[in-house]
Amino acid sequence: MSCTDNHSHPHSHPHDAPSSLPLDRTPTRAILSKDDLERWMHSDTQSKFVAFIAALNDAAKNKKLGDDLHMGTAAVKVMGVLDTLEEWSRMIEPIKSTGSRFGNSAFIEWYDKMEQNAFNLVKEFVPSDEDAHEVSIYLINSFGNRKRIDYGTGHEAHFIAFLYCLEKLGLLTEADFPALTLKVFWRYIGLMRVLQFQYWLEPAGSHGVWGLDDYHFLPFMFGSAQFFDHKYLKPKCIHDSEILQEFSKDYMYLSCIAFINSVKTESLRWHSPMLDDISGVKQWSKVNSGMMKMYLAEVLGKLPIMQHFLFGSFLPFEASGEMIGEEDELGCVHAMGQERPACCFIRVPSAIAAAAAKGQVGASAREFGLSGSGMVGGALGGMRPRPLPFD
Repeated sequence: MSCTDNHSHPHSHPHDAPSSLPLDRTPTRAILSKDDLERWMHSDTQSKFVAFIAALNDAAKNKKLGDDLHMGTAAVKVMGVLDTLEEWSRMIEPIKSTGSRFGNSAFIEWYDKMEQNAFNLVKEFVPSDEDAHEVSIYLINSFGNRKRIDYGTGHEAHFIAFLYCLEKLGLLTEADFPALTLKVFWRYIGLMRVLQFQYWLEPAGSHGVWGLDDYHFLPFMFGSAQFFDHKYLKPKCIHDSEILQEFSKDYMYLSCIAFINSVKTESLRWHSPMLDDISGVKQWSKVNSGMMKMYLAEVLGKLPIMQHFLFGSFLPFEASGEMIGEEDELGCVHAMGQERPACCFIRVPSAIAAAAAKGQVGASAREFGLSGSGMVGGALGGMRPRPLPFD
């Protein structure tokens, strides 16, 4: 991910919330400099948000996707929202391609419909207008960038923030956590796969340079938690095609690897060297703890991503008021000393689009259930950001 990772502007396309809502309940950006980022990394809000992510991770340990899990009313309602959003994607067909492998502009129509209706969708299970307004902004920012037609780990983090807000409101409880990870979050990943196939969303950043694949990070972390104490399937099992075929329906991690293999050509070592390296780790517990460290450093600890993260009353954090550097037309702050990825103005074509050009997407879509409920596994191969913290 990069500075292009999350450029949705909650004020630019107003949804149907009551006009009397106070402006201070609209989440805004607050990490505008390296000093802000440093304060964020040591803040109470960051600690609580990370603790929530860790709790979701722990809730997935040694469980399968198909397990019968408790789901409270709000969790069921969120599943319904995701179902509705997928139905809209079927109604809004992609514009027929002219041969381009970049994002399809029909995504803008889907995004606008989602944004305009987000408040009403959330209001069905969040009683207060003010709370529903604030929570809906996080939902809106969970599906990609309207202008660039791309998606990355910053958007994925906003979906976790959406769930965090619901937990802070008391609408989700600890009893819901296993289902939040293995049902609700996985349903969200399924919807994202549909959008990525339907509209050829571009990877935000340069080939997933801030993540484990072109788009996502957390399915790998939560997926490794599912294997935490597994006695037989070790990390190296991702290279066994029979294991992938047999068990990908039960485990996020294997489903993600199988999806990569269905879209990318060449070997995993070539297009996803980090995932290939991780397969050499002996224990899933080491993989899982290493991924948590990596997520903190490479997603929540990176200015190119976190400068677009939104803060409000559920996730309070105040900017220093000092923006060091210039803000470009996409809202990126290029601070003095900040690593400025080359991807800021370089669009990265979708690997799904490349596969479609070769006639591979149809089979892949059917194999992973894209014509059905959207409950698919998904991840596309990427690049390695830095040495792995798995020791």
